[in-house]
Amino acid sequence: MSKENKVRDASLTLMGFVWRLLFAIVLVLVTYNPSGYSYSNWLFTAISNGEFGPQHAVIGVVLLGGWLVLLRATSQSLGFLGLLVCTAFMATLVWWLVDAGWLAAGSLTAIAWISLVCLAFLLAIGMSWSHIRRRLTGQYDVDELHD
Repeated sequence: MSKENKVRDASLTLMGFVWRLLFAIVLVLVTYNPSGYSYSNWLFTAISNGEFGPQHAVIGVVLLGGWLVLLRATSQSLGFLGLLVCTAFMATLVWWLVDAGWLAAGSLTAIAWISLVCLAFLLAIGMSWSHIRRRLTGQYDVDELHD
């Protein structure tokens, strides 16, 4: 099967989206979260104690690589307008859930957790959007057919 046929046959499944979402959640929450157990907390503690070492740099470069993959895929597939619409949708959905009493956003910590999970969903949607658009419209992204 040629590379072009493999790309055409590749479709997004629910598990495909779940894996993308899990990757995004792990990357976002490992980078920063309000619990104090994150790379950013570990890094700032090491720097303030004068204990910054190569392990901090290696993990930082790995996280940076993950962020570059997610951000590039998201910006390429959604574009500025898509990012704006997805962000507006998530903000209004959170507002609705808080207003309905299904979500508690009474503290800065709760708002931080909600924002981080929304960011992960936005990145997962961005990584999946090319597949979704192809299924809805039949149109392919040009990048998918290149080496």
